[in-house]
Amino acid sequence: MGSIGEWNSPIQRAPDFSELLAVLRRERPRRPVLFELFLNTPLYRMLAGEEVARAYDAGELTWEEVQMWAMRNAGYDYVTVRASTFEFPRREQHCEKTLSLNEGAVITDRASFEALSWTEPDGSDWSMLDKLGSVLPEGMKLIVYGPGGVLENVVRMVGYENLCLLLADDPEFVAEIFDAVGSRLLRYYELCVRHPAVGAIVSNDDWGFKSQTMVSPADLRRYVFPWHARIVAVAHAAGKPAILHSCGNLSAVMDDVIEVMRFDAKHSYEDTIQPVEEAYEQYCGRIAILGGIDVNFVCRATAQEVYERSRGMVERGSRCGGYALGTGNSVPEYVPQKNYFAMIQAAWEEGETGKR
Repeated sequence: MGSIGEWNSPIQRAPDFSELLAVLRRERPRRPVLFELFLNTPLYRMLAGEEVARAYDAGELTWEEVQMWAMRNAGYDYVTVRASTFEFPRREQHCEKTLSLNEGAVITDRASFEALSWTEPDGSDWSMLDKLGSVLPEGMKLIVYGPGGVLENVVRMVGYENLCLLLADDPEFVAEIFDAVGSRLLRYYELCVRHPAVGAIVSNDDWGFKSQTMVSPADLRRYVFPWHARIVAVAHAAGKPAILHSCGNLSAVMDDVIEVMRFDAKHSYEDTIQPVEEAYEQYCGRIAILGGIDVNFVCRATAQEVYERSRGMVERGSRCGGYALGTGNSVPEYVPQKNYFAMIQAAWEEGETGKR
């Protein structure tokens, strides 16, 4: 890479998943580590290179392989992937750019719940793990995320407003719905962690708005958190870390995340809720902090400002470990590519953290 925000060619350092593992163990890696949940289609194609993109267009590679080469070329030690075709029942929403929390519900009452046709993780196509595992560049691993999380899927299937009413009117019915979703997600991750190419899992489940959790902390503890605790336990029993990706203000439940569910790392931060610098200082040593360079900031700041803030977080993280650099959420297409490159440049221009 040349000047700030310019991309010239793949970085030369080899992937090494053990460096990300050090972060997830709240240790100091030997060099800065990058973490991102998702990039975007043009960026994946650009990073993967013209030869890989042409092979994909010709039907010779899967899209997951394009993502794999893009992540490798940009300096990541892993690629995130959906492990199978398993999905929860849902109706398609009409808007492509935003999602309604109320539209498309498939459960409106007990009769519709009992009539629902569920798919099962065991009956899904799991060939993607073998396919990617056989072509992973040396040093890389897969990080598996789910088809949404426990709360997310219940909200999509029931509708947010209807769920709020049911929590007051029929808590036993609500428990049945959460158990139907949670048990299937648990099985999904049980099957995931068995594969040798899988290095860690992400439990991706948005729990909050900017000011508070989507449902009360008490309801989260009753219906949602027990399933996440079991998912984390399944990963840990296989010797693999579990990452929580959850948007929103989780200040009221962060002790649950760390002490009860025992997640190894937390991802998703917004400056309007808590800047990542503050989150790192508050939770350093208790849970790994991933990403956090606010997406709005990355969009609106100059490339130099993005670079300087990112360098600041790399240096902050080097002092007590447990930090990987990335955005607060993901890299959608409206993020200026120059600013994205300025951010990751702050990580892989650094020397080995252990030598500082």
